[in-house]
Amino acid sequence: MGVASDDVVVIEVAKRAGEPSVVTVNCPDQTGLGCDICRVILEFGLCITRGDVSTDGRWCYVVFWVVKLSASMNIQWENLKNRLMSICPSCSIPFYFDLVNPPTSAQVYLLKLFSVDRKGLLHDVTQVLCELELLIHWVKVSTTPDGRVVDLFFITDGMELLHTKERQDETCERLIAVLGESVNRCEIQLAEDFQQGVSSLPPVAAEELFSLELCDDEFCSQALSPDMKKLKKANVNIDNSLSPSHTLLQIHCVDQKGLLYDIMRTLKDCDIQIAYGRFLSDMKGSREVDLFIQQTDGKKIVDPVKQDILSRRLRLEMLHPMRVMIANRGPDIELLVANPVEMSGKGRPLVFYHVTLALKLLGICIFSAEIGRHTTSERQWEVYRFLLDDSLELPLANSQSRSQIVDTVRRTLMGF
Repeated sequence: MGVASDDVVVIEVAKRAGEPSVVTVNCPDQTGLGCDICRVILEFGLCITRGDVSTDGRWCYVVFWVVKLSASMNIQWENLKNRLMSICPSCSIPFYFDLVNPPTSAQVYLLKLFSVDRKGLLHDVTQVLCELELLIHWVKVSTTPDGRVVDLFFITDGMELLHTKERQDETCERLIAVLGESVNRCEIQLAEDFQQGVSSLPPVAAEELFSLELCDDEFCSQALSPDMKKLKKANVNIDNSLSPSHTLLQIHCVDQKGLLYDIMRTLKDCDIQIAYGRFLSDMKGSREVDLFIQQTDGKKIVDPVKQDILSRRLRLEMLHPMRVMIANRGPDIELLVANPVEMSGKGRPLVFYHVTLALKLLGICIFSAEIGRHTTSERQWEVYRFLLDDSLELPLANSQSRSQIVDTVRRTLMGF
């Protein structure tokens, strides 16, 4: 016997600016549900500041206190509720209904945008798509020598309405309204036989991007700026003495965008179940996480080797959930950003949005951009590649300028 569908997800929106809103999910449990909830919350531009999770293995109760990542974001709370309901085991049904033209599941569409190039163009397009809950799966952006831009976005609709003319018209109208006279034409069509592109990285670049290792409490590669090194600390403690049936996982680290998603994603990929969890943030930017966990066989994690693997994996994901570097691509300069893909095949939300925002703030134009997948011996990665135009303010031949670009992109992605 379950609960009424209206009670599965309850959202109490904050009455005053700066106060957190409260998201409550009460539904049957399944391994990885916490990760899925955190992912949707992150997709909507929200940060979890506090949380409580409890489950008996069959039913779970989750409460998250959330705030906007940006004060300018316009959160569609009803849409968030519907999206959360759609991932709950008791409510896995379409939540928008069009009886005349029912949508197909996760149908991919191709958005074609023809425009004149200008600084920040790609970010402005990406921001509109995010506000409309259009998820970007692959993108190909190119600039012609005469300054014209062709943007190809392969997208799915979180509202499952892009099969309708009204939704397509709304999308094009919003883009034209934001971009103004820069836009020449906007088209949306069904993408036939879409497959995620493969990112063919040069071996040297791939080695540097994916071979990051931890040396005790320090970093061996992809060095951060000195002040960021002081911020980036992560302590993981595993204790089996406090519970007869669960392992206590304690994490203390600096707070950052998507932190709980990274933790939950790691546990989901490792087939770890959470029985009870508590998340707290302090005013100094630190985060404390206490989780009582089990293996899928219902046993504690007592094997020292498994404990060490889990601890190092969590520390690595918290310290470097995304990889950022600049490389030479022939005569051009390329910015590479990579993040691990979930075992379910989903990439991290809002990466394209935050990278293009960082480049816009730096005043750097993007000549071309694409998203692809890269597979290493251990996992699959989502790779974002940006060919950058040279800038008078930040000449790309200058090593200091390159370091500033990498540092700014990292800060924007991590929320520092």
